[in-house]
Amino acid sequence: MTPVDLADRAALLLHQQQLLAPLLQIADPQARLARLVEQARQRPSLPQDLRDERHRVEGCLVRIWFIPGWRNGRCHFQCDSDAVSLKAVGGLLCQLYDGFTPAEILAAPNGVLGALCILHQLAENRQRTLARIEEKIRDFARQQQAVA
Repeated sequence: MTPVDLADRAALLLHQQQLLAPLLQIADPQARLARLVEQARQRPSLPQDLRDERHRVEGCLVRIWFIPGWRNGRCHFQCDSDAVSLKAVGGLLCQLYDGFTPAEILAAPNGVLGALCILHQLAENRQRTLARIEEKIRDFARQQQAVA
C-alpha cells in the first residue's frame, strides 16, 4: 500500500471508528440493533420525489431507496426504507461513507458493518440488500473517480 493509499484510508477509518465506537460499547448485539432502530425512527424520511423506482435497491421485498450525490469533490449518500431495520442499518452504512472522496472510499476495506455483529439478526435477503448498498457506494465512488 502506498503512502497516498494510507492517507486516503486513515481519514475514513477514523470517521468510521468514531461512529461505531458508541455502538460497540453496547455489549449485546440485539441492543446495538435496537439503538440503531431508535435512531432511525427519529431521522426524517426522504422526500417523496426521491422515493421512486430509479433509486430503489433491488433484492428485498421491502422497499429501500439509495441516493448517491456528488458535491465539492466528495461523495454523499442517503438511504431510506419502509422497514425501520433497513432504514437503520442502511442509514448507518451511508453515514460511514458520507462526505469522503472516491479515493478514501475505495481505499477502505469492505464489510465495515461486520464489526457490529448485527447482520445475523436480519433476514438473509435484507443482508444481501445491505451488501448491495455497500457495492453501490463503491461503484459510485469508482464512477466519480473516473470522471475526475
